[in-house]
Amino acid sequence: MKQFAYNLRYFFEKYGFYVSSRMGERLGIRVKSIRLFFIYLSFFTLGAGFALYLTLAFWLRIKDLIYTKRSSVFDL
Repeated sequence: MKQFAYNLRYFFEKYGFYVSSRMGERLGIRVKSIRLFFIYLSFFTLGAGFALYLTLAFWLRIKDLIYTKRSSVFDL
């Protein structure tokens, strides 16, 4: 099992980093900058989704506080 995990890690490191290297060579950018960009992008997208969720939850809570259901006209 340990050998399988090592081989799997080696495979992803070899071919995953190769993509960053090829992009860096083609665009003329350092590979380290490309990898950092993808890391920051992944954190931003995760954080953006969570921030959107909290914003929507906040607005729904405010809506519920402002608009209450009234059962009849005499409840005004």
